[in-house]
Amino acid sequence: MPRQVLDSPLAHDIAQAMIDGFNRHYRLFRTESARAKHRFETCDWHGQQRAQRERIEFYDLRVRECQRRLEREFKAGAQPMALWQQVKLLYIGMLLRHQQPELAETFFNSVTTRILDRNYFHNDFIFVRPAISTEYLETEDAHAKRTYQAFYPAAGDLHETVRAVLESFDLHCRFEDLARDARRVAAAMHAELGAERPQPNFQIQVLTSLFYRNKGAYLVGKLINGFHELPFALALLHHEPGVLHVDAALFGEEDLSILFSFSRAYFMVDMAIPSAYVQFLRSLMPRKPRAELYNALGLAKQGKNLFYRDLLWHLRHSTDKFRIAPGIKGMVMLVFDLPSLPFVFKIIRDWYPPAKDTTREQVRGKYQLVKRHDRVGRMADTMEFSLLAFPRDRFEDGLIAEVQQLAPSQLEISDRDGDGQTEVIIAHAYIERRMVPLNLYLQEAFDAGADDAAAGARLEHAVIEHGNAIKDLVAANIFPGDMLWKNFGVTRHGKVVFYDYDEIEYLTDCNFRRVPAPRNEEEEMSGEVWYSVGKHDVFPETFGPFLLGNPRVREAFMRHHADLLDVDFWQRNKERIQRGEVIDFFPYGAHRRLGAVEQDTDPPADGVGASAPTTLMESSE
Repeated sequence: MPRQVLDSPLAHDIAQAMIDGFNRHYRLFRTESARAKHRFETCDWHGQQRAQRERIEFYDLRVRECQRRLEREFKAGAQPMALWQQVKLLYIGMLLRHQQPELAETFFNSVTTRILDRNYFHNDFIFVRPAISTEYLETEDAHAKRTYQAFYPAAGDLHETVRAVLESFDLHCRFEDLARDARRVAAAMHAELGAERPQPNFQIQVLTSLFYRNKGAYLVGKLINGFHELPFALALLHHEPGVLHVDAALFGEEDLSILFSFSRAYFMVDMAIPSAYVQFLRSLMPRKPRAELYNALGLAKQGKNLFYRDLLWHLRHSTDKFRIAPGIKGMVMLVFDLPSLPFVFKIIRDWYPPAKDTTREQVRGKYQLVKRHDRVGRMADTMEFSLLAFPRDRFEDGLIAEVQQLAPSQLEISDRDGDGQTEVIIAHAYIERRMVPLNLYLQEAFDAGADDAAAGARLEHAVIEHGNAIKDLVAANIFPGDMLWKNFGVTRHGKVVFYDYDEIEYLTDCNFRRVPAPRNEEEEMSGEVWYSVGKHDVFPETFGPFLLGNPRVREAFMRHHADLLDVDFWQRNKERIQRGEVIDFFPYGAHRRLGAVEQDTDPPADGVGASAPTTLMESSE
């Protein structure tokens, strides 16, 4: 490399501009996240929802700002590649004492790939692999808040330690009965520990920032006793505005995995060092990928970056091929997967059957709506990618043929690098967690026969969960549009999640109507619709013929969810949302709630609180 490039002030100025751009981004991101505490204390639920939506846009805004600055001040696109290599080396030097180096590397990639040609997307010019270790990263400021804090209970005073833990967050609200809540939490902890005697290292470690989502705040930590580590989380709610109580205590990896599920909205958390939070959370949920934890913390771009690195690593160490995904094919999306990878890839088709009156831009808009909305545990999160490149020999020929037929604009097959290795390049795709399609899940129960008790229980559970999923979406102001079984999936926890977004609408945009009575015998006998139907008109009583063709399904559905066929159910919920009510959605069931019988706050039987603005939506995960 020429010496004048190595010593170039221009390279330093570009690197400094990029680190300044990232620092501005994270300062704004962290400030908005920290404000969640005040919004929780003041019960500003609409403000909390608005902040969660707006924060998602922060990253792309800052990337565009930085790109424009580099092009305006430094003519970045016209600079030689040797200079860009030096920019990266200087940038690495700026990260040596940085508190968010992994996020800053990803920001560098985002800006650089908007400027450089794709031929330069390798480790010489961007961070294909991380350059800075985040292990044991902690603030050097003696007065700054540490990532986690340890508390050491003395013999017989676990409840006093729990009280100290709760008080350490300095919430500007009073507890309804802090001593009672501390005793309840301590009793739940003792029950989980069982007959274990306290060991010399007995302690409680808790992350020093609360996790805010919807109308709840979650305290996350672990009990350590000898070689046993027990993950836990406490859910804090307002008993009434300004008066708190501990509503639930969650324990174990499964409970916390559901709390941090891919089907829920991102948390608001004030973190100086995100990698330290992820490292702590990984000690609680070792099977959850780091990518999903970064996503859950609202750092979706970092989650995408880590997912892509994991994907490349997986491809390098596997030999199976991408295939057309099992299940009924969609009319809008073409779906494929790699059997050894628990994700599916979705491509928008170039054309659709006449029944689907939509466009590519409208479909992308629906996916953006879901990204910004509270997914309430019922809508799968998606990662959006452009220009995904894979080796051609990892694709089944039938899949390539189908993409060429249905989405040719999204496919390129070429030897882009000139190395003799043919690549498949997907122009635009969505990637989400793979689930068992609900129609296939039900088919297994049908195939087992009516006399198989276990299969019958699975069918009953699936039908109940399907209805609960629709009701949770309704309470969150989402009308799913196409409610067929094939558009829902079953997670490993047995939860039913919606994943087909091309027809969703806000519930408040829909006009729910009863089917008018026929005016004469001709209309009554006609197989055609005899009444006018507006663009946003919905007729709930017509759902039955599409959903309930199987007698066993119909019987279970009518016992648990007959109200979904009644226009009054839909209109009542629409009016409640229009009045500004915000519903609670919490990822735990009654067995994790503390004093639920005493408090008499069990949710209504239909799963949707129709009477009060603050209603607990219990999870059946």
